[in-house]
Amino acid sequence: MSRSVIDLLATEARFGAQNYQPIGVVLTRGEGVWVWDTEGKRYLDCLSAYSAVSQGHCHPKILAAMVEQAHRLTLTSRAFHNDQLAPFYEEIAALTGSHKVLPMNSGAEAVESAIKSVRKWGYEVKGVPDGQAEIIVCANNFHGRTLGIVGFSTDPETHGHFGPFAPGFRIIPFGDATALEAAITPNTVAFLVEPIQGEAGVIIPPSGYFTEVRELCTANNIMLVLDEIQTGLGRTGKLLAEQHEGIEADVTLLGKALSGGFYPVSAVLSNNDVLGTLRPGQHGSTFGGNPLACAVARAAMRVLVEEGMIENAALQGARFLDGLKDIRANTIREVRGRGLMLAVELYPEAGPARRYCEALQGKGILAKDTHEHTIRIAPPLVLTSEQVDWALERFATTLTQDFS
Repeated sequence: MSRSVIDLLATEARFGAQNYQPIGVVLTRGEGVWVWDTEGKRYLDCLSAYSAVSQGHCHPKILAAMVEQAHRLTLTSRAFHNDQLAPFYEEIAALTGSHKVLPMNSGAEAVESAIKSVRKWGYEVKGVPDGQAEIIVCANNFHGRTLGIVGFSTDPETHGHFGPFAPGFRIIPFGDATALEAAITPNTVAFLVEPIQGEAGVIIPPSGYFTEVRELCTANNIMLVLDEIQTGLGRTGKLLAEQHEGIEADVTLLGKALSGGFYPVSAVLSNNDVLGTLRPGQHGSTFGGNPLACAVARAAMRVLVEEGMIENAALQGARFLDGLKDIRANTIREVRGRGLMLAVELYPEAGPARRYCEALQGKGILAKDTHEHTIRIAPPLVLTSEQVDWALERFATTLTQDFS
């Protein structure tokens, strides 16, 4: 007999650390853009596990690759070679145009690895005095939850009472190239930035910003590190969000959709200089680059391209964005997005976004609030036009709903 929702939620509350505040639904199955709760109700997933399930829930080809590899070999550690790592390197490099690849597991691990690598490059290649390397980051950033990362967060909820933190980071406003130029010193080794600030509420920088950023980084011999863990692999309607301005990062961070939601896989992609400074014993991961992860990631990348998901994200994202902008509701302050990375920001007087997300749940849509007044919308990239229209009807009735 299956356990009741009340029992499951009570057990979670009793044993689990209270570091999340989920929407009150208990999911048990997923397929494509849909998920089902334990009582059999179906929902359109408009979060995609923060873009990790971009290829859709339980994609059959990724599942088949995972099962096949799990029957053969799952983990060797990097103490030995495995027959999936080299093809993974080859395929991700060909897809993204990268020269070197460092496989990790979580997105935060990829960010930490990049920080270590650019600092090492700064000391050994650029000639920054030992212990003096500086990395420029942006206010309202979100790069993960490790101690090293939260130390340069500007969100009090993220870093409060977790210090002391490591030095070496300078914080500037997002989308302001003049501020970047002013922050650069001879000891600056990198600028770490999200192409679109996802956790901050899908904040899109001004047009031309990253063109200026690229020019500044090149002129000052600084590594441009783009955290594409959420934006990468098709989410914004391009393979990488950097392509919207026709630039190339020196270091690109991928994760989430790199495994289609089946397994934690991330990667640091770079030119030869940055990752070329690493030597045996200086950095590693027991699970990073394991054969199961590599087989899953190879399948995830393959279906993304073969099934036209990137192009579909651009098409359906434009349809979804236009439809949201057409909703005439005095609750809406702004609608923004690129591809299938969208947000509806509400006026503060409309009340917290969470209650709108809970109302959407009642209408068969799962979305998530962020920064109190913003609803994030990021469905799987296999979304159809009919499903977009179905969702828009429910967003319209919810955003015009009277909660008084």
